[in-house]
Amino acid sequence: MPCVNPSNEPVIRLRDISLSRDERVILSGINLEARRGDLMAITGPNGGGKTTLLRIILGLQRPDTGSVEYFGADGAVARRLKFGYLPQKNSIDARFPITTREVISSGLLSSEGMPRSERDRRIEEALELMELTSHADHPIGALSGGQLQRAMMGRALISRPEVLVFDEPLSYLDSRFEQRTYDIISSLPKDTTVIIVSHQMSVLAGITTRHFIVDRTLSECHAHHHHAPVACD
Repeated sequence: MPCVNPSNEPVIRLRDISLSRDERVILSGINLEARRGDLMAITGPNGGGKTTLLRIILGLQRPDTGSVEYFGADGAVARRLKFGYLPQKNSIDARFPITTREVISSGLLSSEGMPRSERDRRIEEALELMELTSHADHPIGALSGGQLQRAMMGRALISRPEVLVFDEPLSYLDSRFEQRTYDIISSLPKDTTVIIVSHQMSVLAGITTRHFIVDRTLSECHAHHHHAPVACD
């Protein structure tokens, strides 16, 4: 499996991020820099602040204190980045009347000006990549948990984002498609930054370049080199 080759150029920088709710500290003094091409893992206990940290990275949640900066391919500060986001499966209402094809194509909503032929080609490619071609016109309520997860993964990938953010991407996937997920992540363009929150780090350790543990504060484990295991003190 190819190893992601991160550069030293930052793409996201968080400085002194803190957030509390109802007098409970959720995150405190978080400093984090994601570099272009990083494959970053974020782990930690339930309630430790992982999903809140992802929401801050995505610009969906404002911290109480601190700053979030994005950087474009030219290294200059950017107002926004092109994100692909795979939320946790339980955040999706399977009763919503939408087909698999429509879920995946919704990942192109921000791609204004794309020719119809290119949109259709990408949708068909994503359906094939996620092994959902035969389910393309099925309502999402007819999909299994794993199939719905794959549809949402296709939605995250289809715009070819600069930064992919996966919140528990292996949930509901069978072991065969887990392996396919690693292959898909490893085959992304080398300048794509991938941030993965997962409890199942033993299987992801072989492809990650950096590993952070979040439990209100943040610590970085030793990055692996040439597929050596990620080690945490």
